[in-house]
Amino acid sequence: MTVTAFSSLALSPAMLANLESLGYAQMTPIQAQSLPVMLKGMDLIAQAKTGSGKTAAFGIGLLAPLNPRYFGCQALVLCPTRELADQVAKELRRLARSEDNIKILTLCGGVPMGPQIGSLEHGAQIIVGTPGRVQQHLAKGTLKLDGLNTLVLDEADRMLDMGFYDSIAEIIGQTPERRQTLLFSATYPAGIKQLSATFMRNPQQVKVEALHDDSQIEQRFYEIAPEERLDAVVKLLNCFRPTSCVAFCFTKQQCQEVVDHLTAKGISAAALHGDLEQRDRDQVLAMFANRSLSVLVATDVAARGLDIDALDMVINVELARDSEIHIHRVGRTGRAGEKGLAVSLVAPAEGHRAQAIENLQKSPLNWHPLSSLKHQGGAPLQPLMMTLCIGAGRKDKLRPGDILGALTGEGGIPGAKVGKIAIFDFQAYVAVERSLAVQALKCLSEGKIKGRSLRVRTL
Repeated sequence: MTVTAFSSLALSPAMLANLESLGYAQMTPIQAQSLPVMLKGMDLIAQAKTGSGKTAAFGIGLLAPLNPRYFGCQALVLCPTRELADQVAKELRRLARSEDNIKILTLCGGVPMGPQIGSLEHGAQIIVGTPGRVQQHLAKGTLKLDGLNTLVLDEADRMLDMGFYDSIAEIIGQTPERRQTLLFSATYPAGIKQLSATFMRNPQQVKVEALHDDSQIEQRFYEIAPEERLDAVVKLLNCFRPTSCVAFCFTKQQCQEVVDHLTAKGISAAALHGDLEQRDRDQVLAMFANRSLSVLVATDVAARGLDIDALDMVINVELARDSEIHIHRVGRTGRAGEKGLAVSLVAPAEGHRAQAIENLQKSPLNWHPLSSLKHQGGAPLQPLMMTLCIGAGRKDKLRPGDILGALTGEGGIPGAKVGKIAIFDFQAYVAVERSLAVQALKCLSEGKIKGRSLRVRTL
C-alpha cells in the first residue's frame, strides 16, 4: 500500500498548504514513486506520460532545496518545445506561490535574445528552456550554471528524437558535478540509456503503467488498403463529427497530403510539423485551442507538449512504429474525466505494429470494418468559432481585457460569444462565434483597441 498523502513527505507547511489550495488532494502514482527519491537528493529516471502529474512531481522536487535569497540559477528544466516550456513554467509558478520571491524564467528560441538577456541580468532561481536557446545563452556568458542544484530533462525521448543529444551533453558539461539530475521520458530508447550512463550517478528508476482506462477512451481499429487511407480519414470525420480532433501522421509530407485532401472536401484542417516557422506554429495552435480549427494534422515530434483540453478524438492515420508512442498518442483524448475516442487505420503491412500494441495492452484490439462508418449528414466539418488575428501583442502592452473590452463595448458582441484570447509577443488571436466574425472584424478594424488603430484580419 503506497502512502499517497503529500503530508507524508518532508515538505514545508507553506508548500503543503499551497498544494491543498491548488486542489492537489493526493499524489498521483508517478508523484508517490518519485518524490521520496527526489527529496533525498538522488538522481532519478522516471518513465511517465504527459498527463500523469510528472510536472508537479519534479516541480515539488526542485523547489524543496531552493534558496530564495540566492538569485543565481539553481534549477534548470530542459524541454523539447517552447509550448511545453511555457506550460511547465506556468505550473512551476503555481507551485512556487507559497515561497517568497522565486523568479522563474523561460528561455526558448523563436523570440529575440535581447529581452531574455535583460531578464537574466536581474537573476532567476529557476530556468525553463529549450536546449538550443539555453546553449546560446551559455555561449554568450549571459547564463551561468555554477550554482545549479537540480537539472531536469523533461520528455527526454522527444529531445533525443529532435536531435538534441549533443546540445544536452554540452549543457550538462557546464553544470556542477554534484548536481541532482532528474530524467522524465514516456519511452525508454537507447539514447536515454546512453544519457543516464554518461551523466547520472546511480539513478533510481521508477515506471508508471502507461495504459489507459478503457472506460475513458474507446479504441477502434479499421483495416484498410493503403490507397484507401485518405478517404478513410474523411469517412471517420463524417461519421463521428468531432469538435476537435488530432490526426497523427508519420512524416511532414503525409501531414500535408492529409490536410490538402481534407481541405478539398470542405473540412477545416491545418498541419503541425517541424518545418513550420514559430509564428505559423503559434497561429495553428491558437486556432486549434480556441476551437476555430476542427482537425490538427500533426507528426509525433511536433505534437509533443501540446496542452489541449477536451480533445474528442485522435486518429492514427498510420500506426506508430513504436507501441509506447501509440499509447502516448491515444492518451491525448479522454482527459479530465471526459470520454475520448481513438481510431487507428491499419494497412496490411502494419499488421506487426498492431500485434505489438495488442501485446502491450494485454487485450485483443477492437476491430471494425470500414463499411460500418455511416455518413451522419450535415455540412462538411466546420468549427463553431473563427479566429481574428490582431497585429499587436505582449510587446505592445496589449492585454486580453483590452481585446474583450473592444469587442463587447464598442462592438456590442456578447461576452459569451467571444472565445479564447491568446497573446504572443507581436500578435494576438481572439476567437468569436462564426456567425459574428464579420461584425467583430468590422468593429476591431474600424474602432480602436487601447486607443490605437490596429491591423486585424480573419484567419
